[in-house]
Amino acid sequence: MTEREAYVAFNLTEKIGSVGVAQLVAEAGDVVSAWERSPNRTARAGGDVDWLREFKLAKKFGVEIVTPADPAYPPLLREAPSHPLALYVKGNVAALSQPGVAMVGTRRATPYGRDQAFKIAEGLAELGWAVVSGLALGIDAESHRGALAAGGTTVGVLGSALDCFYPEENRELAREIVQKGGAVVSEFAFGRAPDEHTFPQRNHVVAALVRGVVAVEAPFKSGTLITTSIAADLGRTVMAVPGRVDSRSSQGCLALIRDGARLVRSAKDVDEELSDLLPDGRVPRPASRVQPPSSPPRAPQDAPHPPRPAFSVEEAMILREVDAEGVTMDELVRRTKLPAAKVNALCMSLRLKSCVRFFPGNRVALPRSP
Repeated sequence: MTEREAYVAFNLTEKIGSVGVAQLVAEAGDVVSAWERSPNRTARAGGDVDWLREFKLAKKFGVEIVTPADPAYPPLLREAPSHPLALYVKGNVAALSQPGVAMVGTRRATPYGRDQAFKIAEGLAELGWAVVSGLALGIDAESHRGALAAGGTTVGVLGSALDCFYPEENRELAREIVQKGGAVVSEFAFGRAPDEHTFPQRNHVVAALVRGVVAVEAPFKSGTLITTSIAADLGRTVMAVPGRVDSRSSQGCLALIRDGARLVRSAKDVDEELSDLLPDGRVPRPASRVQPPSSPPRAPQDAPHPPRPAFSVEEAMILREVDAEGVTMDELVRRTKLPAAKVNALCMSLRLKSCVRFFPGNRVALPRSP
């Protein structure tokens, strides 16, 4: 048995994920030994685990299985807690590691929401960002279509196994994504139909694959807000497109903006928000599409952050612990003794005030010196 086979075997069982596997590996020394010593080696569907069958089916369907043992496993996803033990990928595996932005929203989108999703995704693709979404109806589908219209890369993350594709209405869209250099991916073994558990897991992957998440249109209670909550917990930048204050479909996005999410009106707003998180040159930008920056630095010229009266007491607590090199969210929770959710919200609020920057690895830092 190889490491890849061991990860796929663990993925076929029930009630164990990457955290549990990591604990077993720490005790056993490697993932193969961990599998051999594992007390839970029964398949989710019952009977013995047959990992060889998974690889045979993958070959039959033209699917590549990528595990944490593989160099192709997306780096951002690898850093996230509870990352998938296996990814079933149809299409371009490298697309999963391209700097990306997630576009999320309601299935029952209004014409306004569909139009905004398409335009923003199209603009992001033109700027070189991969557009990641859940291949659902509504906002997800329009986001994928916008990226394709620009000739860009888009990744669809399913809430089912690849051979149990859902929703059927988007099957042709999925084929087009693959044909045009993108990817359709699932963490679920062959035969897993969508259910109430698979979609929250899908949302976690969508949020973990990207640098930031844009909510385009969503009611107050929706899966979209679950995804943005996961994104905030992971230290991803949360953004939202505003809508009519009297529209039910806009209430979720308006609540996000009220609570500190970055208001965005276009792909340019998203690009400006996320560009500081990328090493120079990571995102290809067509020269004809990009204008030289004309706006001054966001940080005030006479101080690294706004005057103290602009902060709440809790925001001041956060700023006292942040430096130019960056401090992790976990460390801020430990130092301030504030709840993790509160620290995330405060950091997002300070980011909107240009008082801090977000770095990869869940780190928060002071703005650049002028």
